[in-house]
Amino acid sequence: MIFHITTRADWQKQANEADYEADSLATEGFIHLSTEAQVAGVLERYYQGIPDLLLLHIDPNKLTHDLRYERATNNEHFPHLYGTLNKDAVVKVEDIR
Repeated sequence: MIFHITTRADWQKQANEADYEADSLATEGFIHLSTEAQVAGVLERYYQGIPDLLLLHIDPNKLTHDLRYERATNNEHFPHLYGTLNKDAVVKVEDIR
């Protein structure tokens, strides 16, 4: 399982679409994802004080676009999705408190 953090507003804005597109796809060419072990650190580093977040649980075997594990600035390898996220790969949407 891999994970993506998004706001409820961004997820709901694309509720009627078959695919989800994070802003980073347009600006960086991929969607940022995390392993389970990386989620807490990503929340702490990038989402402090941002309300109403969701954690998307994604089955990587169901993805229709290229998934690559790449080194980030902190030398960790993060999963990056090079294309839209097909929603049938999302197996659970969880509220982050």
